[in-house]
Amino acid sequence: MATQMTSARRGMATDEMKQVAKDEDVTLDWLVPKIASGSIIIPSNNVRKEKIHNVGIGKGTKTKVNVNIGTSTLNVNIDEEVEKAKVAVKYHADTIMDLSDGGDVGVVRRRLLEVAPITFGTVPIYEAYNFGVEKHKNPLDITEDDFLKAFENNIKDGVDYTTIHSGITKEIAKRILKVERYAGVVSKGGTITAAWMLKYDKENPYITHYDYMMELAQKYDVTFSLGDALRPGSILDSH
Repeated sequence: MATQMTSARRGMATDEMKQVAKDEDVTLDWLVPKIASGSIIIPSNNVRKEKIHNVGIGKGTKTKVNVNIGTSTLNVNIDEEVEKAKVAVKYHADTIMDLSDGGDVGVVRRRLLEVAPITFGTVPIYEAYNFGVEKHKNPLDITEDDFLKAFENNIKDGVDYTTIHSGITKEIAKRILKVERYAGVVSKGGTITAAWMLKYDKENPYITHYDYMMELAQKYDVTFSLGDALRPGSILDSH
């Protein structure tokens, strides 16, 4: 099945492109080449593509508003998260990100997808983390297969974009131990990935299996958001 980008490269305007062109008040002649080049994206998983209002994100488009919601290990209340999603939709949020890591995050995600007919994103490593917490009471007691299973679950459930922490390697994780950072590693996904690599002395699964993940993302037309695993938590750590 063609993706938004491959369709654009063939000169084909999809229904999603037509909708975005109307919302952005631009012509298809302006929009399609930018999707073809990758300067504008339309996150649109083909599992539920006809059930959502798509948005265009990128150069020359309007500013988009994202709403972060989700359970935590300290507060698992699915109904509360569903209500948050409904409020986000009511007030015309452009996208929702489910950052759940507490309870059965798969159940949470699917409930939220049911009530949020807008662009929807997730962070698969939070589900991998959840596997360790729920099954073994240890967030690092997970395997490479758990990393991939979490990714597959998110994609197949219909999420439109996923944050993948593929920018941190085992070598960089080792260097972190020797570098004095005022705030340490503040990215949750980055922390989990780095700690896992150091514990098992293995490369980042999202690097090792990146080609497979790209193939799956292409199959479902899912967009990657590359997670900033080592973003500074203090101006003292920025450079």
